[in-house]
Amino acid sequence: MDNNTVYDLVGIGIGPFNLSLAALLEDTPEVNSLFFDQKPHFDWHPGMLIVGTRLQVPFMADLVTLADPTNRYSFLNYLAQKNRLYPFYFLQRLDIPRREYNDYCKWVESELNNCCFGKKVVELEYLEHDELYTVTVEDIETEDRIRYQCKNLVLGTGTNPALPEAFKGFPSENVFHTSEFLDRQDRCREAKSVTVVGSGQSAAEAFRELLKDRMKYDYKLTWITRSRSFFSMEESKLTVEQFSPDYVNYFYRFPQEKKDEIFATQDLLYKGISSHTITDIYNLLYENSVSNEEINVDLQVLTEVNGIKEKGNTYEISCRQWEQDLNFTHESDVVIVGTGYRPNVPAFIKDLSDYISWDDKGRYEVEHDYRVRVSIPNQIYVQSGISHSHGVGSTNLGLAVHRNKIIINHLLGREKYPIYDKYVFQNFDAEKF
Repeated sequence: MDNNTVYDLVGIGIGPFNLSLAALLEDTPEVNSLFFDQKPHFDWHPGMLIVGTRLQVPFMADLVTLADPTNRYSFLNYLAQKNRLYPFYFLQRLDIPRREYNDYCKWVESELNNCCFGKKVVELEYLEHDELYTVTVEDIETEDRIRYQCKNLVLGTGTNPALPEAFKGFPSENVFHTSEFLDRQDRCREAKSVTVVGSGQSAAEAFRELLKDRMKYDYKLTWITRSRSFFSMEESKLTVEQFSPDYVNYFYRFPQEKKDEIFATQDLLYKGISSHTITDIYNLLYENSVSNEEINVDLQVLTEVNGIKEKGNTYEISCRQWEQDLNFTHESDVVIVGTGYRPNVPAFIKDLSDYISWDDKGRYEVEHDYRVRVSIPNQIYVQSGISHSHGVGSTNLGLAVHRNKIIINHLLGREKYPIYDKYVFQNFDAEKF
């Protein structure tokens, strides 16, 4: 790491997407790269690394395999280095524990020389005369600041927990987002009542763990969703082909208004619950009901939460069953909010606002090859916050590798990684029929 070097690429944020890019660039000497993250080390959603939770994609959606199966940073090589190949062979599963994926990413990060943790990007500047970006980085421990120069940027700033205003301002040990679940699990065990709001995968996983504990700790457990049911994620073989380069290419060509309309209909491709998680929950509900006239567990659908207020040592939640138009209240000692995540656009990005094209909703305008539309010759590639431009697969780990192939090819000005016209069996575009 040399602040006198002009880097070809500086990455901001080191989640799986940029870590994949960093790993693929390891054997691309033509691109001198450096990646920064303010976290002290790699840790992927640590508050939800629950024992028993699985990655929602096959292990082949690791950091490199879908670009280069021979790459030494593949998941299979990680297993070989950890002497875990035979246990995985006997496991006979395509999906892997989420905790293992996190450990795999930590292993890759520890092997790379272009990733710097504990370094917070605090300022960006574009030097028009030199046609370079200046990136100011602060060391989290020492607070020392160093400036780096680069030709191009890649943003992998991820997402932030989306906690609605109604749930803010309360003690964080009692009212919190699912992203903090493991840190607050002991508090749940002490409570007389716990309520989960929301019906996505994270909410379901928190509810499943609470169900496991409930038989021992005997709290009242409630799960509330405004959806019509606790829906399964769409996981059939042909359905998941929408997480393919083919569908990205099809989706991208629509005007933005049409893209927003399509995306609004695709909830169950990414917001539903894995079928195995629902099966686990039902099995636990059945176990809870053995020898019990009442299991003290409620699952309430068709219900929106409109507010929450303190009531003595508990919380009163204002609810509305929207199909009946019936208002009611519900009390709970602990409230866990599973309302998803929103794209993180850090404040320092505003330093470059004058050069960036934004749409009428304040989102990046993004080219097909993942470059933000800018009015300068130097590129800003973007890894996250692009569902509006590239569709439902933008957060998919497997498609991230394909995205990095495109970014590397563009950086090099040549096709290092082949890009094909067709990857799946079905057609989305009638013009190709």
